[in-house]
Amino acid sequence: MDISLKNRFLEKWEKYFGDAELPITFYYHKGNGGAEQAIKSSDWRCFVCDLSKVRNGKSLYFDKNSLPCGGAKRYLGYEKKLMPNFEYFLSCGIPGKMEGERYIRTPEMVRQIVKNQFDLPIEGKNLIAKRWDNLDEKDEPEVIVFFAKPDVLSGLFTLANYDQIEPNGVYCPFGAGCSSIIHYAYREKDKERPRAVIGLFDVSARPCVPENVLTFSVPMIKFEKMIDYMDESFLITESWNKVRKRIKL
Repeated sequence: MDISLKNRFLEKWEKYFGDAELPITFYYHKGNGGAEQAIKSSDWRCFVCDLSKVRNGKSLYFDKNSLPCGGAKRYLGYEKKLMPNFEYFLSCGIPGKMEGERYIRTPEMVRQIVKNQFDLPIEGKNLIAKRWDNLDEKDEPEVIVFFAKPDVLSGLFTLANYDQIEPNGVYCPFGAGCSSIIHYAYREKDKERPRAVIGLFDVSARPCVPENVLTFSVPMIKFEKMIDYMDESFLITESWNKVRKRIKL
């Protein structure tokens, strides 16, 4: 990690976004990245809930055994198998046997969605999660994630589209909370035109965050460019200054 880049962003973030919450970062590594191992809960718990500790400044690393949720194991790259009858679980359920989440209309549609999904190539690696200000020179962040209120999200969205000629430099794929935070953004990092991802619309994950917070995830390769553009973009205008004045934690 380029420490000068880290400090440059911290300076610009305070200048243009005030005391808005700092982003957290993710990368895969065979070691622990100097982070503490996340402890698996004895009960089911959404991975997004565990990230509250990282948002508050605690660096954690996750592996397959740290994740109590089967969906997180799959979307973070640790498991390829689906739970039995997953197509019914995500849709209409099975009367007398399984209650469906009713996120997708039919089991057949779920099967098609699963057929078109992809796996992350992260075998044998841990997922390192650190808040931006806790990064050091040994870290190699691959995805940056903001937990953002609407005004902050507006600024990030506009900045992500600053160097785009197409209107979809940011997209919003359907999926579990953890998929929108890491999975889809991680896929973007090696593309010729990487996009940012707005997420956390997953109803099951919503109780883990305040009611007015969504996520904005961006590959590091795109995020570096966003930092470079901050001082020449709309962020220096009076229009943004009016918004910035009301941004609070």
